[in-house]
Amino acid sequence: MAEFRMPSLGADMDEGTLVSWLVGVGDHVERGQVVAEVDTEKSVIEVETFDTGTVSELLVHEGERVPVGTPLAVIAEGVRAAQPRRRAVPTRTRPGTRATTTEAAAEPVTKPAAVPLVRGAARVAASPLARRHAAALGVDLATVTGTGPGGAVTTSDVEAAAHPVRPALTVEPEPAPVVDEPAPVAPVVPRSGADRQASMRHAVAEAMARSKREIPHYYLAADVDMAHATRWLEAHNTSVPVTERVLVAALQLKATALALRAVPELNGHWVDGEHRPAEHVHLGVAIALRGGGLVAPAVHDADRLALPEMMAALHDLVARVRAGKVRSSEYADPTATVTNLGDQGVDVAYPVINPPQLAMVAFGRVRERPWAVDGMLAVRPVLTVTLAADHRATDGRRGATFLAALDDLLQRPNDL
Repeated sequence: MAEFRMPSLGADMDEGTLVSWLVGVGDHVERGQVVAEVDTEKSVIEVETFDTGTVSELLVHEGERVPVGTPLAVIAEGVRAAQPRRRAVPTRTRPGTRATTTEAAAEPVTKPAAVPLVRGAARVAASPLARRHAAALGVDLATVTGTGPGGAVTTSDVEAAAHPVRPALTVEPEPAPVVDEPAPVAPVVPRSGADRQASMRHAVAEAMARSKREIPHYYLAADVDMAHATRWLEAHNTSVPVTERVLVAALQLKATALALRAVPELNGHWVDGEHRPAEHVHLGVAIALRGGGLVAPAVHDADRLALPEMMAALHDLVARVRAGKVRSSEYADPTATVTNLGDQGVDVAYPVINPPQLAMVAFGRVRERPWAVDGMLAVRPVLTVTLAADHRATDGRRGATFLAALDDLLQRPNDL
């Protein structure tokens, strides 16, 4: 058995709201399958499972907000639900004999309208609204006969148990009992743009305060001559269709990924007081949201992508972030992050590391500057790159090696 837990989708996430289940009890799931949608302080994210098996329990209702690490569901690993399933039906027995069960005729497996959250065999099936009503009226649900779907206790059943009707001399026909629909514990109320932005600002502030408090940052910066890169881009983009053109941002990402592979001390995490190098280069990309704020999901195996693939991955990631279709794995596993404020007219940026990562790279705008070339003064397109790194894992010498590697790669765009 495996527990599917509320994932941590960034250092600034302490809890999340389960927006919806995309699977039900009895459903077979595969590793990497999206099984739920979770609302963080920043956006709604599709969450994947890392186990293969059959969903045996759903432990959290839609609408509940729970801390990171809370079990959301139980998955019986490697077990596939039989089709069709049979349900056990208790049979009547004489007093003093043990009850037995028989199997009803096979019925198609359908996802129930609401799945009771059963954490123990003795728990009574009831809608969340009925549970709250019973608690308010002091009614023991174990003593109430349910009339809802599958014998679930409803609010009407609770009312009847709390206020039993005395027999009258004249019995009037009673209307059919009203069965309430099971309700979520706390309905998800869409937050306004202002509320979401305020929550995001608070979450980002907490994460960045933690970063500056716990991580001994050091900063290094270097100016890079982008003449070769810009000429290569112009030649490339005039030789391909518009849909296959490459932006300078793709060059920057690919060069950063290769430089991280060359200096692996900067590619990884600081966890439980130790440096844990990463096996892959999953490059986080800071993306501005239309409603305000930033997120930084990862481009997986960025060092292995060709430039056209990098451009396509960047375009796809930006589109899905703004449509709320990014998966949890893309938020959870960046090994380093890149931010680019050049399109905002920024020359130099000094980023704050996103824990538990070890480094963040910032690019400014490409601007024309006086530049010495072979002893002669010229005007060249120049880019300032800034590295923020964790002094617990590396030092300035390794940081300088990284910037030198990045500069060299940007001078050789054909090799990217």
